[in-house]
Amino acid sequence: NGGGMNGTSTMMDFLEEPLPGVGTYEDFNTIDWVREKSRDRDRHREITSRSKESTWALIHSVSDAFSGWLLMLFIGLLAGSLAGLIDISAHWMTDLKEGVCLAGFWFNHEHCCWKSNTTFTDRDKCPEWKSWSQLILGHGEGAFAYILNYFMYVIWALLFSLLAVLLVKGFAPYACGSGIPEIKTILSGFIIRGYLGKWTLIIKTITLVLAVSSGLSLGKEGPLVHVACCCGNILCHLFTKYRKNEAKRREVLSAAAAAGVSVAFGAPIGGVLFSLEEVSYYFPLKTLWRSFFAALVAAFTLRSINPFGNSRLVLFYVEFHMPWHLLELVPFILLGIFGGLWGAFFIRSNIAWCRRRKTTKLGKYPVLEVFVVTAITAVLAFPNEYTRMSTSELISELFNDCGILDSSKLCEYVNDFNSTKGDDLPDRAAGPGVYTAMWQLALALIMKVFITIFTFGMKVPSGLFIPSMAVGAIAGRLLGVAVEQLAYYHHDWAIFSGWCSQGADCITPGLYAMVGAAACLGGVTRMTVSLVVIMFELTGGLEYIVPLMAAAMTSKWVADAIGREGIYDAHIRLNGYPFLEAKEEFSHKTLAMDVMRPRRNDPPLTVITQDSMTVEDVETIINETTYSGYPVVVSRESQRLVGFVLRRDLIISIENARKKQDGIVSTSVIYFTDHSPPLPPNSPSMLKLRSILDLSPFTVTDQTPMEIVVDIFRKLGLRQCLVTHNGKLLGIITKKDVLKHIAQLANQDPDSILFN
Repeated sequence: NGGGMNGTSTMMDFLEEPLPGVGTYEDFNTIDWVREKSRDRDRHREITSRSKESTWALIHSVSDAFSGWLLMLFIGLLAGSLAGLIDISAHWMTDLKEGVCLAGFWFNHEHCCWKSNTTFTDRDKCPEWKSWSQLILGHGEGAFAYILNYFMYVIWALLFSLLAVLLVKGFAPYACGSGIPEIKTILSGFIIRGYLGKWTLIIKTITLVLAVSSGLSLGKEGPLVHVACCCGNILCHLFTKYRKNEAKRREVLSAAAAAGVSVAFGAPIGGVLFSLEEVSYYFPLKTLWRSFFAALVAAFTLRSINPFGNSRLVLFYVEFHMPWHLLELVPFILLGIFGGLWGAFFIRSNIAWCRRRKTTKLGKYPVLEVFVVTAITAVLAFPNEYTRMSTSELISELFNDCGILDSSKLCEYVNDFNSTKGDDLPDRAAGPGVYTAMWQLALALIMKVFITIFTFGMKVPSGLFIPSMAVGAIAGRLLGVAVEQLAYYHHDWAIFSGWCSQGADCITPGLYAMVGAAACLGGVTRMTVSLVVIMFELTGGLEYIVPLMAAAMTSKWVADAIGREGIYDAHIRLNGYPFLEAKEEFSHKTLAMDVMRPRRNDPPLTVITQDSMTVEDVETIINETTYSGYPVVVSRESQRLVGFVLRRDLIISIENARKKQDGIVSTSVIYFTDHSPPLPPNSPSMLKLRSILDLSPFTVTDQTPMEIVVDIFRKLGLRQCLVTHNGKLLGIITKKDVLKHIAQLANQDPDSILFN
């Protein structure tokens, strides 16, 4: 059907049936939320209309409606199972640094002692568990035994961390870090191919165990969100409506993020709120309920796999015997101030270190960096029992309220049981054990504060939740013991006389540790409501919501006064991702014409005409530019806007036309109108591409305030917006242009925005 003998030409439309690849997106590009939601509505209308035609169509309609819940079930089961595997493995390998169980090498220290049939006085020293010195030398006392245990601890730590970084570097570079900044960016509509793929999931699961077991100052909670989102992304391929629609897939990923927090902390409600408050960009009501369902399934799956470990429904169970007093809000607010200062200090220091890592030779040697940081961490950690133990154990110890049977140094007070009632112990004078513990905790605090700065961002999986909580819990316990001793020795002071008499149980240092943990985590992440709910679910302490909220809000206000960005937003900006923060207001008085391209003295805007350009003309434009799409106009002279066409759709459509249809050559005319234009006789076949043309692109006039333009980009998730004047095309504003403009107004480097 090329140029016929009768002198007429035939118009070909190859896109009456969808072509594979048309409507998809290239790597490191932003999805078109409006188009994706429109497609889903069209699909849903079609299924609904067909459901009335036959029983099979009705069954298909019901299964389509139910598929979302089924997918949530699968995500919860898979995420909970992997979290259980990670939790059990990490506990065993962490204890392996110190010794091995003779009853079965696969038992960790705690399980080994549970299996013991022998009576022993110290709960941590059962006959079945042997330290490396006991195993090799036959005894565990003396300087040589200590040196051997020290050596084995460092060697195991180095082995685990090196294996982790080598696996990440060799098989899945995206498996490093926390993953939350990238997931937050992906949920806003950005495409990062492979970030949520099967290799990333496998390697992140393995290396997360290794990294946590190495004793580095990191946690597994943030990376578990990445693991759960990988599960969600992979399982989306089982259902067509999620596999073929990027917006629908992001609804699933929001629910998966909630499931990740749920298995990390045993906090289903907090997980949903974290997904809503911190990471999700689009969160409709149905996603809220599905997220809660996925989070519950994940939490119960984890509990059924590992019912006896720290992964039970309450991670750090607390039982404080005395209520807090109103005057204690003063030290709680002080902890909030400390948390805010620590958060701001950590973010600035960590971003400066990560920027240095990217811009110097340091970034070229990730294995060496991990080796050095691990060696320093292990050498400094072993002598101090509070840094040698796992961070989760440390936090649990700090949250603990001392009872009569507690053997911890933190509970070695001068005994006075005359006024003891049940488990309630009066405030007592601190004994030698408490003072020793305070010095050790102070040293642990200094180490954790500084070593975490260099650890977060290395090429191994690394979470920040637990290290931040540990810093706050140590500071809180130190302050709590100080206030407790102050109340004991000066109970006649005016601030104590009304509510804390001599011999009463007034001050609970464990509560101060819990409040401090919340303050530091809030200072780093800037979470508020979700943080308080997570802490409540984490500890089971419902009556302590007011102290937690006071500390969390204070830490956020203090940190915001120093710097507006939380750690995840700071890393998004560091990596140049195109994330448009929905929480910040745009208050500058600029217009669309100030931001649009082309600017003055720039080359004219690249456009495609609706019916006068050949295949060769269009291919030349594609080859000479790197734009994601092109405006389509009536003609170069009129510049009247017709629509917008994506670069990827053009490439795929032209390639398919050349391969599958005779008569399509370089001189074939491409046009986007309903009717074919008149052409000379014996012209080659024409190519109609109207079906890939967006006939309703978002447009604003050149006088539109940028405040409105920014709101449009935020609320509709636009990739680009065309600028017109009296219907005539003037220019284009992309998401990257908006982000660069905001950065420029904030006196930041606009060239730090790398992607569109």
